[in-house]
Amino acid sequence: MKKIIGTFAAGAMLLALAGCAPAADTGSGDAAAAGPKAESDLVVGFAQVGAESGWRTANTKDIQSAFEEAGIELKFSDAQQKQENQIKAIRSYIQQQVDVIAFSPVVETGWDAVLNEAKDAGIPVVLTDRAVDSADDSLYVTFLGSDFVLEGEKAGDWVVEEYKDQTEPVEIIQLEGTTGAAPAIDRAEGFAEVIASDPKFEVVASQTGDFTRAGGKQVTEALLKSNPGVDLIYAHNDDMGLGAIEAIEAAGLVPGKDIKIVTVDAVKDGMTALADGKINFIVECSPLLGKQLIEVVKQINNGEATEKRIVTEETTFTQEQAIEALPTRAY
Repeated sequence: MKKIIGTFAAGAMLLALAGCAPAADTGSGDAAAAGPKAESDLVVGFAQVGAESGWRTANTKDIQSAFEEAGIELKFSDAQQKQENQIKAIRSYIQQQVDVIAFSPVVETGWDAVLNEAKDAGIPVVLTDRAVDSADDSLYVTFLGSDFVLEGEKAGDWVVEEYKDQTEPVEIIQLEGTTGAAPAIDRAEGFAEVIASDPKFEVVASQTGDFTRAGGKQVTEALLKSNPGVDLIYAHNDDMGLGAIEAIEAAGLVPGKDIKIVTVDAVKDGMTALADGKINFIVECSPLLGKQLIEVVKQINNGEATEKRIVTEETTFTQEQAIEALPTRAY
């Protein structure tokens, strides 16, 4: 009987010890608890807006090159400027259990549901280039990109300075970016706030060209017919400004002289038009976000804190500055 009791006690002790031992890793724990992965084992899902402009093409190329150079796997999708395509891509990345999801939102609103899905799955999200309009900023780790309001303000500052000695009204056509997109909303806001300081400035027409060259041309053609006395065109990106140049020339006018043009981006085609005097001023919006995104991914993997808002440093260009910068322009 003593032997039976002793055997039972020993077995009970072994069971108790087994119960205190750590459970085997099932892969469901978060990255912070498990410790950082080797960078070569990281997988990042990136949902791009599309390829609507020269800026976006440069942005895609820079991000893909940065990940290739860093040796980090990048799963890439092109949403073709449709929110439903981006949401589908993000859900696919969640199912694939990638380590980080990054995306440039097509529009600002309508993301809470899918971002909550990513949060529930324990997958951190990084916003690049564009922000989302959500009351819950815990749905993303950081927003890496330009200050679009400031870009609009810079464009407005140039206009105010350019026409400071003119007393007659200045008629302005605004070529807006994609409706609902953060850069379209913010660039319009910043520009409007600055030119409001002088009542002679009037935006006589404002319409979306969807950030495309074809859209900029089509909208400008129509708006010039209804606004023949326009003095200046403010385009939310270079591509729409380049489209406007085509429309102005088709109307028998000289872009940069008969109608002045201010744009945002500073891609090579836009800078060339500025150097040629067809565009008068460009506010830079750098697409080269790849290396900064890599750094954010590494910080997340290492469990390090990241800044909630990371603003890229940018400048502006006059004709003379464009001529000087073009030979070494990276995009």
